[in-house]
Amino acid sequence: MTKQERHELVWQAVQATGRVHVGDLAGRTGVSEMTIRRDLEDLEERGVLTRVHGGAISNVSRSYEPGFAARSLQRLDAKRRIGAATAALLHDGETLILDAGTTTLEVARALPPDRSLRILALSLYVADAVADMPNVTLMIPGGVVRKHERSFIGGMTTSTFANLEFDTVILTSGGVDLVAGVTEYEFDDSETKIAALKSARRIIVVADSSKFGAVAFVRLCPIEAVDVVVTDSDAPLDLVQALRDHDVEVVIA
Repeated sequence: MTKQERHELVWQAVQATGRVHVGDLAGRTGVSEMTIRRDLEDLEERGVLTRVHGGAISNVSRSYEPGFAARSLQRLDAKRRIGAATAALLHDGETLILDAGTTTLEVARALPPDRSLRILALSLYVADAVADMPNVTLMIPGGVVRKHERSFIGGMTTSTFANLEFDTVILTSGGVDLVAGVTEYEFDDSETKIAALKSARRIIVVADSSKFGAVAFVRLCPIEAVDVVVTDSDAPLDLVQALRDHDVEVVIA
């Protein structure tokens, strides 16, 4: 079991029970207790959990979306498949907005090195992932960087889109629902996303299957405004078909 796989297992265990024990984790992963303690130290530094005597407890509220570090451990394999499938939809010479999120980070990592793209990155994580790609022209907006999420927010960020027209925006969200549409948790991030949506001709929503049927706090756009949804094979078949009935292309990764 790799370090990344152990971290994902620990995250799932602490979310399921609220508390995990070093000895139990060592037995489940087949590594030493010392290795598990180092894993817990790493995860605590990333804000995923809090270490306590003999193990760790969750520090993620069930009422709000987990932070970036915690989300980066969720459904990682599915996000990587979604990232690769989304990257394959992009054309040479395209102008692109890459939203802030763990799934769009996987899109950035999956971009073919020979693809010529102009990318406006809405997070420092995404910007760092594409900054050294030889055929990518990287743009970043002005504004305030949201702590831990490292996303760009505020009036300076939204004003960046006023005089720009992009071919495509790749959008993450808190939920994809037929009635509520595409929704997001945080109001500040939502302002940036809505401004991005208005300046792009094609809207691609990347959402793993856990987002299907979920409704978050702020509405970004109706389902009818979306051109493509890229998701994973665990997405509910009835909702996938309903999206297609609304003339939304659904790509299963």
